[in-house]
Amino acid sequence: MRLQGKTAVITGGGGGIGRAAALLFAKEGAKLAIADVKEDFGEETVRLIREQGGQAIFIKTNVTDSKQVKKVIDAAISEFGALHILFNNAGIGNPEVKSTDLPEEEWDRIVDINLKGVFLGIKHGVPELIKAGGGVIINTSSLLGLKGQKYLSAYNASKGGVILLTQNAALEYGRHNIRVNAVAPGVIDTSIIDNWKNNGRKWPIISTANALGRIGKPEEVARAVLFLASDEASFITGATLSVDGGGLIF
Repeated sequence: MRLQGKTAVITGGGGGIGRAAALLFAKEGAKLAIADVKEDFGEETVRLIREQGGQAIFIKTNVTDSKQVKKVIDAAISEFGALHILFNNAGIGNPEVKSTDLPEEEWDRIVDINLKGVFLGIKHGVPELIKAGGGVIINTSSLLGLKGQKYLSAYNASKGGVILLTQNAALEYGRHNIRVNAVAPGVIDTSIIDNWKNNGRKWPIISTANALGRIGKPEEVARAVLFLASDEASFITGATLSVDGGGLIF
C-alpha cells in the first residue's frame, strides 16, 4: 500500500474530491483527519472510511480561521502521532457576475476560503512536516486558475493564487524534504457545478468543453492526488497537474 504508516489531513473532506481522496488514501493505508465546515458531511466520510477498515477522525473546521486550521493538524498528530501529508482542498465557487457587480464581501469570502485557507494549511502544516522528517502538501487549484473565464473573477484569482503559492512553498521547503504540488481539476461532478447543471442553455456546452467531451469524476482527481502524495512522485515539486480532460487545450 502506497501510504502505509502515513497520516494525512484533508480539508474539504466532507464531499466531492476531498471525500474521494480520503477514501482512496485510506485504502492505501493512510490514517486520516478529515476537516470540513459541514459536520454531517465530514462525519459521513469518516463513517465510510471506517466501514472499509480504515482509521479516521473528523474535526469541524473553517479553513479561514487560523486557530481552527491549527486545531485539525494538532488533532491529527495527537491521534496518530505525526503529520506526513496535507491536502489543502477546501474551496467554493463564485457567483457568475461581472467583476464590478461582485460585492466586496463575496470577493473576500471566496479568496479567504480558496486562497487564505491554503496559506493557513501551509503555515501550520509545514512545521509538523519538518518534525516528521519531511512530507507532502497538495493544493487544489483549478483549470480556472490557469486560464480566465468571464464572470468568475474571484474564483479565477483565488485559484491562480494557489498555483503561485504552491510554487513559493515548494521553493521554501524543498530542502526540508517537503514536496508541494497542486492539482488543477476541470469540470468535475461535484456540488460546485450544480448551478451549471441546472442551466439548460449552458450545461450542454460546459459539460463537453474539453478534449474528452465529458465531465470528470471526483475519483479521477483523487487518483492524481494519490500519485502526488506517494513516493512515486518523489522528484516532483512545484508542479501543477491538470486533471481536466484536456480542458486547458480545448
